Amino acid sequence: MTPQGQQILREALGLPPIDRAELVERILASFEFPARQDIDAAWAQESEDRIDAHERGEIGSSPANKVFKDIM
Repeated sequence: MTPQGQQILREALGLPPIDRAELVERILASFEFPARQDIDAAWAQESEDRIDAHERGEIGSSPANKVFKDIM
């Protein structure tokens, strides 16, 4: 890795977890993965399925502040 890349990595590792996750997602999205559309479609369907299950009362939820506290 170049010195510039190492510096960026050091700075990125100092970010809060949510910011690091968003950074990773944006970097991965910048690559041309042939199956990316299929993966995105599968995750979109999974999200819809989970929302539907929640609305039917089949699964519960957690407050966002608890979730973020748990991962930090």
